[in-house]
Amino acid sequence: DLNTFQKYAVEEMKRTGVPAAISLAQGLLETEIGNGVLYKKSKNHFGIKCKSDWTGEVIDHDDDAPGECFRVYPTDSASYSDHSNFLRSRPHYASLFELDPLDYKSWSYGLKKAGYATNPKYPGLLIAFIEKYGLQKYSEAGMSDSLVANISGHSQKESTLKNNNAVETSSAKEKIVHTVLQQEGLYSISKKYGVSVNQIMQWNGLESDKLSIGQQLYILK
Repeated sequence: DLNTFQKYAVEEMKRTGVPAAISLAQGLLETEIGNGVLYKKSKNHFGIKCKSDWTGEVIDHDDDAPGECFRVYPTDSASYSDHSNFLRSRPHYASLFELDPLDYKSWSYGLKKAGYATNPKYPGLLIAFIEKYGLQKYSEAGMSDSLVANISGHSQKESTLKNNNAVETSSAKEKIVHTVLQQEGLYSISKKYGVSVNQIMQWNGLESDKLSIGQQLYILK
């Protein structure tokens, strides 16, 4: 159901910067528009294989080779979240996050170049889905503050203590205090101030990208 999955895609774009149009198109392609056997058995929207770091439930499925190991998710939203984390955590996808998040063509070709899929037609298929179903509007929503992000995490007290420690050595710069709103993730905040997600995490001593409403973040300019 695209109406349901677009919410997850927009939330993940706000949280991690993965364009909503790209994740939705990948989901449509990898699940065969919801009809794929793997998806029906595992809620795996993106064809992500187990890899050595996966500790969750698994399923065997014939893909490039017979009986390959794939990840199983308890919910559809968990699959979207893991997909974002998967792209964010692997160095060979780092170049994608230097691209314009609204440039879905470059993202499509970049995924193929980085090794996400073996099908040489993969970029063209993603682009076709994005244009056929008008998915770009969800990336545009992810760049705005119009939809609510799914955010949770550190208590404000813990974050304030970390913030104070993290900025002590940077007092020479202008220090802006940003209070996290309901619809914000690190990615949207970084775009607002023209800094990177990694800089915000470093300045505030954050160990993850999870935020809580009302949490205060220091931005150094």
